[in-house]
Amino acid sequence: MAIEKKFAYMYIFLISDLRTTRARLLEMFTDTTCNPEIMKNATDAYFSLLQGFIASLDGTTQENKLRFMQNFKWTDTLQGNTPGAQQDAIFELISMAYNVAIWHTKFASRLAGKENVTEVDAKDVHRSLKFAAGIFKHLKEVHIPRLITPAEKGRDLEPRVIDTYIVQCQAEAQEVTIARAIELKHNATLIAALAFETANFYQKADGTLNTLEPECSSKWRKYLQLKQHFYMSYAYCYHGQTLLSSDKCGESIRSLQEAEKCYSRAETLCKEYRQTKGPGSTAKPSEQLFFTKLGGLIKNTLQKCERENGFIYFHKVPAEAPQLELKASYGLAEPISFEFPVLSEQCTPEVYATFDLTKGAKDEKAKPKREEEVIKPMKEPDLKPQKDTGCIIS
Repeated sequence: MAIEKKFAYMYIFLISDLRTTRARLLEMFTDTTCNPEIMKNATDAYFSLLQGFIASLDGTTQENKLRFMQNFKWTDTLQGNTPGAQQDAIFELISMAYNVAIWHTKFASRLAGKENVTEVDAKDVHRSLKFAAGIFKHLKEVHIPRLITPAEKGRDLEPRVIDTYIVQCQAEAQEVTIARAIELKHNATLIAALAFETANFYQKADGTLNTLEPECSSKWRKYLQLKQHFYMSYAYCYHGQTLLSSDKCGESIRSLQEAEKCYSRAETLCKEYRQTKGPGSTAKPSEQLFFTKLGGLIKNTLQKCERENGFIYFHKVPAEAPQLELKASYGLAEPISFEFPVLSEQCTPEVYATFDLTKGAKDEKAKPKREEEVIKPMKEPDLKPQKDTGCIIS
């Protein structure tokens, strides 16, 4: 009898700890002092306990009887404050991890906007974005397929949205690599190749969203398109420098003319992006130093090539822009592998046996339908970059 009472107390402590660690993790999402180490401790504490509602604890291969005990509600990136709900602990696991990935992208953005970004800061930004990509990738490949109810169209867990997040995180991580390569004056060929690969990432992300409803995806797509054209402009600019160093001045001029064209298109897309309504905040990339710097670089490099061609080379400028077939050998960003923490030691078969589902939460689907519920969004701190660092993290 005393043993049964002991496990009953352990059950109470488990539920209490689950609530506490969940509340703690939610607090971390808006805590400006939180860093990746603190976030990892908070996520490990909650996810290790939550797995007790998912993993089989009775030594069989049967579904955990606690998995469908509680109804969970989460809003989505593109759907405003109207939540989606599933009575499934795996839905909670995925949704919370999704927000952890989003936190890592926001942490990277905040870090990139510091007054003085050090080499260590740049590495942390790079790692955070690759780690976020790894979380999204793991959820897509391992856990989202386990949901009983498939994700609705336009929701965060459907393939088009999560694939876009994965690719965008990789692209933004490569932006850090490009900024570093430019700062250290690496070979123009490498910079052109990295910029070309990054532009292709943004093009791929935009293409992934092209079948979503325009009212919820247009703004996001405009952002991806302006980034694509911006980095194509970078690629043509540095490719032009490579051609000039190889005494191909005519082709160099044509490459730089194409860079001007792409840059002009990026400027137009910046204006369209700011005027497009849709979910999310609105950045002003065309007003930032990184954007105006590239415009000046293209102009000056093109003028130099034209001068050299008029005095030395006298090459004919091709009618067609050069076909970029650039492949970066270094600096490509791959998602960092992610795994959930192991099951907490508090989750034992004995404690599991004390759960009585007849006294647990009732299926909320059985409740009378109310008017469409709207969840108030969590208030995020308004953190504006202290200085334009030339980093383009969204």
